[in-house]
Amino acid sequence: MADTLMTLANNPMTGGLVRALGLPTPPPLARAKEGWVAQPFVDRVVLLGAAPGGFATEAARGVLAGAGARVLDALPGEEDRRVDVALFDATGLATPADARALYDFFHPLVPRLARNARVLVLVGIPEEAKGPAAAAVARGAEGFVRSLGKEVGRRGATANLVYVARGAEDRLAGPVRFFCGVQATYVSGQAARVTSTVRPLASAPMVAALKGKVALVTGAARGIGAATAERLAQEGAQVVLLDVPALQDALDATAKRVGGEALALDITAPDAPARLVAELQGRHGGVDVVVHNAGITRDRTLAKMTPEAWDQVLSVNLAAIIAADEALLASGALRDEGRLVYLSSISGVSGNFGQANYAATKAALIGYVAALAPTVASRGICANAVAPGFIETAMVAKMPLMTREVGRRLNSLSQGGQPRDVAELVTFFASPGAYGVTGNTVRVCGQGLIGA
Repeated sequence: MADTLMTLANNPMTGGLVRALGLPTPPPLARAKEGWVAQPFVDRVVLLGAAPGGFATEAARGVLAGAGARVLDALPGEEDRRVDVALFDATGLATPADARALYDFFHPLVPRLARNARVLVLVGIPEEAKGPAAAAVARGAEGFVRSLGKEVGRRGATANLVYVARGAEDRLAGPVRFFCGVQATYVSGQAARVTSTVRPLASAPMVAALKGKVALVTGAARGIGAATAERLAQEGAQVVLLDVPALQDALDATAKRVGGEALALDITAPDAPARLVAELQGRHGGVDVVVHNAGITRDRTLAKMTPEAWDQVLSVNLAAIIAADEALLASGALRDEGRLVYLSSISGVSGNFGQANYAATKAALIGYVAALAPTVASRGICANAVAPGFIETAMVAKMPLMTREVGRRLNSLSQGGQPRDVAELVTFFASPGAYGVTGNTVRVCGQGLIGA
């Protein structure tokens, strides 16, 4: 739905009044309308820096160049030339004195960042550091990036961090292209890990990345689920859209729009896992991507919550997911090199008033992916979670005006996200190029000020 404050703040006739009143001025965000392209950084000003002793610089340079960038090693001489993408290799940081490299690189850069710029910092994994001091400095880079994200958000820019394990530099292509790309428009202040945990792939296409793959999306009739189905289809996936029989009409309409297949099924039914396996194996020979998006809320303060409300939320949001996964994995319906993606929530990170049941399930999914990921890595399967923040869905449209306005502004970008913003991260996690990323939870919240 329309964001009136954004419209007024970016209108030459009314923008001055908005600023005079001290109201937030949400910046317009760049968003892609189509699928991934081979060279997304053509005609972009891309700056690459590094602390001494880093081990990921040349890998990052290769990824950027392969994506069409003419990589600069210093700020452009023209003062009015803005930087669109800035990547800094901080994997060489080992002492508190080394951390000065972050200041030296970013201090002159920040005023030169373009609108909708992307900042990405690569740093070594703290647990692999040579001693507590080096581990502390590596972890400190995350605090630096989170703070930087809050400073540059007013321009629609984002700042993120990727922890890189030694030996996993060859898995950076997917993460760098995502976090430095337009698709990360509502992902900021986040940290992901790239490791060699999952067995390597023969190839990881970056265009039509899911061509020939079968993807299942639950809760797909509308909202984030529908946006995810559409986005996966754009990358070439054959999408099976699942939702409850009560939403059959909406499900059929969405499936027709994205060129997918509708499957009406109550995932909490005792026979649902077996029926799901039979459907996927019988019609498609198996499945490559499973997106667990289905979820419900039954909000009440704990003192007023009925046992039925607790049980319903736990059943749909957690128990049904685990049961489906067990069936898919035991039967082999989920193929090797598959992808499991789970919709958690910012409520699972920070909690939320009146959502003890919902927050419990969403926090449980964060723990679930962390525990599940190493058990399926030998098959080349990755498991990750996405935690949306304030997203402009039909549910948000029904909120009281002031509640909606406050929710929109409590993030570094001063606006709500779109379902497509969530779908973009889901699609990255679903892609072959994410084979270095597993067991992660990444928020799509515009760097929400609560829980971020």
